[in-house]
Amino acid sequence: MQAFKIPSGSMIPTLAIGDHILVTKFLYDIKVPFGDRVLVRFSEPQRGDIIVFKFPEDESKDFIKRVIGLPGDQVEIRQKRVWINGELLPESYAQHVDPNILPHQVQPRDNLGPLTIPPESYFVMGDNRDQSLDSRFWGFVNLSKIKGKAFLIYWSWNGHGPLAKWVRWERIGKAIQ
Repeated sequence: MQAFKIPSGSMIPTLAIGDHILVTKFLYDIKVPFGDRVLVRFSEPQRGDIIVFKFPEDESKDFIKRVIGLPGDQVEIRQKRVWINGELLPESYAQHVDPNILPHQVQPRDNLGPLTIPPESYFVMGDNRDQSLDSRFWGFVNLSKIKGKAFLIYWSWNGHGPLAKWVRWERIGKAIQ
């Protein structure tokens, strides 16, 4: 296991800024220490898993997002709605805070694809769809760069605003889904 702190709102409402989470590192594989080479593969990420991975544009940073598309899937986003292999993906966890729909010529946030996900790659998105830097902007996450699956909020506090540094007791011990 490894502990991580959530620094941004890209996963709201599932994860809040100030949540401290635990990630299981051995659910998918065992890697060579301090490297990406896999020694033993146990399983692969599934659609809906919330994973921590090395950010593709700067591997010194860890990112956390939800797996939306699996290797070989065709992903398309139309009017903020995600389609996988031609079927609408039900997403009770997704949040949209901007009522505007941006055309694909402006940016890929609300309209993208279709794209086919390459082997050993995943399409990931933040749950706070209108405020997430994710696969829509920088592409796929390679399986070898995945660190693990998030499973538990072990501590949470509000470090911003008038209630700064107050413990959010209701979030502690909450399973991440």
